[in-house]
Amino acid sequence: MPTSHSTVTTLTGQEPEQSATDRILSAIRDEIIEGKLPPGTALVENDLTQAHDVSRNTLREALRLLCREGLAVHYRHRGVIVRTLTRHDVRDIYRVRRTLELQALFREDPIEEDEIAAMRDAVMHAQAAADEGDWRSVGTYSLLFHRRIVQLLGSPLFDTFFTTILAQLRLVFASAPDERRFQRPWIAKDQQILELIASGRTTEASAALADYLKQSEHALLDYL
Repeated sequence: MPTSHSTVTTLTGQEPEQSATDRILSAIRDEIIEGKLPPGTALVENDLTQAHDVSRNTLREALRLLCREGLAVHYRHRGVIVRTLTRHDVRDIYRVRRTLELQALFREDPIEEDEIAAMRDAVMHAQAAADEGDWRSVGTYSLLFHRRIVQLLGSPLFDTFFTTILAQLRLVFASAPDERRFQRPWIAKDQQILELIASGRTTEASAALADYLKQSEHALLDYL
């Protein structure tokens, strides 16, 4: 199952009016979320200016913002490198995930059918990717499913912030030596959480999601 432009646009949520800096920042962040730019990848100015048709100054500003988001590091004489995350980063990421994802399930308004459909679409694509042995895409669609949960909060600011969290999480995924082994257990767990949400069993969904986040955090910490 390909993770094409349409998949990434759904992950990052917004597209309309962007400055050139925002556009290239979003493009590089998207590639990190898709697993195309693993930790340690050099972000070479000449290659990126040509690939994205932007000026060197625009690119440098985008890379500066990428570093500020914790997705890259600038080294003197080496340039900008996609960041390798630490155990401290993982704990911080999951602190954020628990705060946002669990809160989202208990919003005041009922969850709408189209919101359930968007979550179901992500889970179905993850299963289809697994059937094809495309484990990197499985991770991408799992991230999308959890982004759909955060979107239940109805906050564009949270959506934008969580996109950076997803990109950081993808960098942690890269520490897993066997992506198939790491991603496989979460497909059924995502499906379980989805069905509990869809059936209105919010308390059970919250408990399943909390357990999912605890197990996922421990699994990633074991790789670091």
